[in-house]
Amino acid sequence: MAEEFEPHNIIVTGGCGFIGSNFVRWVVAHHPECHVTVLDKLTYAGNPANIAGLPESQVELVVGDVCDEGLLNMVVPGHDAIVHYAAESHNDNSIADPEPFVRTNVVGTYRLLEACRKYDVRLHHVSTDEVYGDLALDEARRFEPDDPYRPSSPYSSTKASSDMFVRSWVRTYGVRATISNCSNNYGPYQHVEKFIPRQITNVLCGIRPKLYGDGRNVRDWIHVEDHSRAVWDILTRGRVGETYLIGAGDERSNIEILREILRQMGWPEDDFELVRDRPGHDRRYAIDPTKLERELDWMPAHTDFAEGLSQTITWYRENEDWWRPAKEVTEMKHAERGGSGLCG
Repeated sequence: MAEEFEPHNIIVTGGCGFIGSNFVRWVVAHHPECHVTVLDKLTYAGNPANIAGLPESQVELVVGDVCDEGLLNMVVPGHDAIVHYAAESHNDNSIADPEPFVRTNVVGTYRLLEACRKYDVRLHHVSTDEVYGDLALDEARRFEPDDPYRPSSPYSSTKASSDMFVRSWVRTYGVRATISNCSNNYGPYQHVEKFIPRQITNVLCGIRPKLYGDGRNVRDWIHVEDHSRAVWDILTRGRVGETYLIGAGDERSNIEILREILRQMGWPEDDFELVRDRPGHDRRYAIDPTKLERELDWMPAHTDFAEGLSQTITWYRENEDWWRPAKEVTEMKHAERGGSGLCG
């Protein structure tokens, strides 16, 4: 195990997004000695309401773009670590227009790496299991850290590229960085364009849910709070230059999850519509977190998916003011694209 790193002043890029804001909230709750600067461009997926109510003495919001070299030169000095969540992440959007994904996910990561090199700041780069491509539904194996990259979409291709940039800057320039590739997250504050919150809010709005293809695509699900704890463990105790896979070992098909949402919300389990599949849609993701468990003694705390899903449904029921404006925009965009359903 590496010598423990104790950050006191960190930057969280994309800290107003779903996973980033949950990490900020986790740090505030568990490490009050650590100051957090949230750097977020506040695109449609970045919502300052996600970090509302956190103590101003501990959390500061800087609105800006990770691609802005001048801004980074002003913000980065004085910090001891950057946790890099900022990314364009929605597959459907990447298929419709890849360019923002190239800019944010590739160029943005490059700019951060250069800032970390210039100011000797540690970096943790948050990535996705989608860089590995997909697995067959009947395969027993799961993704491992050293598996070859086989990205299928513009989104996963840009994340694969950014991972490679990080590894190159570690080896060539000695930047102190770690990488994590995580499976699908769920929990509060997730944008309604994503699979679980879209289906929940569809039911709340009386809209019949839609599902891509045959619905048998399998994803490995993890509660966002478990992801936050793993990222902190990697940042503070992970070995520089290493990649850690974060997963809770909870593989479920999309149709199984949709039926569970409908059941918990009092709808018939077959009350949904199958629609034409997404181009290049990956069949199965599955993460092997053995390295993370063995080296950092990490284990998921949220192991009852039905209970975690129930808590998530309750959060969306109780926070309609948070999701309603984004819902209307999201449904309008999908109607313009032919009304396709969303799938994780």
